[in-house]
Amino acid sequence: MARILIIDDAKFMRITLSNILKKANHEIVGEGETGLDAIRLYSELNPDLVTMDITMPEMSGLEAVKEIKREYPQAKVIMCSAMGQQKMVVEAIEAGAKDFIVKPFDEGRVMDAVNRVLS
Repeated sequence: MARILIIDDAKFMRITLSNILKKANHEIVGEGETGLDAIRLYSELNPDLVTMDITMPEMSGLEAVKEIKREYPQAKVIMCSAMGQQKMVVEAIEAGAKDFIVKPFDEGRVMDAVNRVLS
């Protein structure tokens, strides 16, 4: 069981991910809507894993990953992206994300990514 932080500007996406992860007995320790939330909540909660949307207001997931990884090199982040954002996914991996999952979420793919990153 891992402590997971979910960052996505769409409440529906946070709920969907939360339900998938809870079903696998993971604990959702926090949720946020922006990259700035991600940075603040990461330092407050020190989660085992973060799922982060790429496109968000105020600060993108890409910028937030870079910031979190600079401060916490051991951070494990899985990026979430809509179809057609392949260039951004590559940038996210280069920035330090460990994996990515595509929206709409496929439960099997989400759990594969989570299990791979946590192991």
